Amino acid sequence: MLRGQEAFLWIDYSVAALLFIELGARALASTDIPRWLRQLPVIVDIFILATLLAPTVFYNLGFLRILRLWTISQSSIVWRPLHKRKLGAYQETIQAVINLLVFIFVVTGFVYTAFVNQDSGIVGYVDALYFTVTAMTTTGFGDIVLPGTFGKLTAIVIMIIGISLFVRLAQLIFRPAKVHFPCPQCGLTKHDPDAVHCKACGHILNIPDEGR
Repeated sequence: MLRGQEAFLWIDYSVAALLFIELGARALASTDIPRWLRQLPVIVDIFILATLLAPTVFYNLGFLRILRLWTISQSSIVWRPLHKRKLGAYQETIQAVINLLVFIFVVTGFVYTAFVNQDSGIVGYVDALYFTVTAMTTTGFGDIVLPGTFGKLTAIVIMIIGISLFVRLAQLIFRPAKVHFPCPQCGLTKHDPDAVHCKACGHILNIPDEGR
C-alpha cells in the first residue's frame, strides 16, 4: 500500500501545496472574501486541504478527497475550452457523469470505512464498490447486506440518490439537444435549436446559427 511507504507524505503534502496555491489565487481574485468562503466548492476544497495536511488525523475521511473532482467541475475555466469548440451542449451531460462517479466513490469509501469486517460481507474496497453499485441500481443480489438499522438506512439513501442520478444522466443523454441563449424578455436560457419564440414568454428570439 502506498500509505505505508515513506513517499506517501511527500505526495500528500505536494498535492496540498498545489491546492493551497490555487485556493490562495482564487481568494485574491475574489472581491468579497466572506461570501467566497461561504461557497460550497470552497468549503469542500478547504476540508480536502485539511485531510491532505493531516492525513493521519483524517485517515478515515480520506475517501472524501474524490470531492475535489466535483469542485473542479464547478469552475467555468474547465468548461471554457468546450464552449470554444462549440461543444457546450455536452457540458450538462459530462457534469452529470462526474456527479455520478463522485457519488459512487464517496459512498463506496463511506461504506468501506463504516462497515468493513462487521458481518456485512465487506472485507475489501471492491466489496464496498460492488455493494454500492448493486444498491444504486436496485439490483440487490443480497450476498452483501449492511447490518443493523444504520446499514438499512444507508442502503435506502444510496438507492434513492443513486437512481435519481441515473435518471438525470439518462434524461441528458436521450432528450433533444438544447441551445443556450438567454431570452431578452424573461431570461430563459435553454431553447430548441430551431426556436423562433421563447416557450416561457413568447418573445421573439434571434438565436445565432451557422447557416445549417
